[in-house]
Amino acid sequence: MATEIVLVRHGETEWSRDGKHTGQTDVPLTDVGRRQAEALGSALSGRQFARVLTSPRSRAFETARLAGYEAAEKRDELAEWDYGDYEGRTTPEIREERPGWTLWRDGVPGGETAEQVEARVDRLLDELRETDGAVLVFAHGHLLRVLAARWLGLQAEAGRLLALDPATLGILGFERETPVIRVWNAPAG
Repeated sequence: MATEIVLVRHGETEWSRDGKHTGQTDVPLTDVGRRQAEALGSALSGRQFARVLTSPRSRAFETARLAGYEAAEKRDELAEWDYGDYEGRTTPEIREERPGWTLWRDGVPGGETAEQVEARVDRLLDELRETDGAVLVFAHGHLLRVLAARWLGLQAEAGRLLALDPATLGILGFERETPVIRVWNAPAG
């Protein structure tokens, strides 16, 4: 059984800095994002992981590499939410057309539903729960928020309650046999 799952949101990109929904577009890390990734490596040093996984998107893989985990296994299940027609747009821009819009409640035209993201996260969590030891995961804001919600046994939409900044850490673990969030949105420094 996985003793804990350490979650890492990738470092800053231009689009994350500017509040643009970044799902399928492969936006690179900024200079700040690269420095953040290196700081994440320092924060994780000395820890042992049975498995290290990353989203296939370069911003997550580059964060893993700069943090010292170049051999991380790329997993499609860790790709960010597919924002469809809202890719590259900010929430205020979307709300000009759809007042009051939220990803969690309203979804995205031409992209994934919360239920689809939940299903792929569940498949991965089922596998990770069977891992003997700690797991390290590099991925994206909305995806990691869904993963944490599902760890707790909540629906994907509960991820709306878990703000997650770029280049931060979370730790999913247990209190006795109960899945809990031990650390959330913790900066590396």
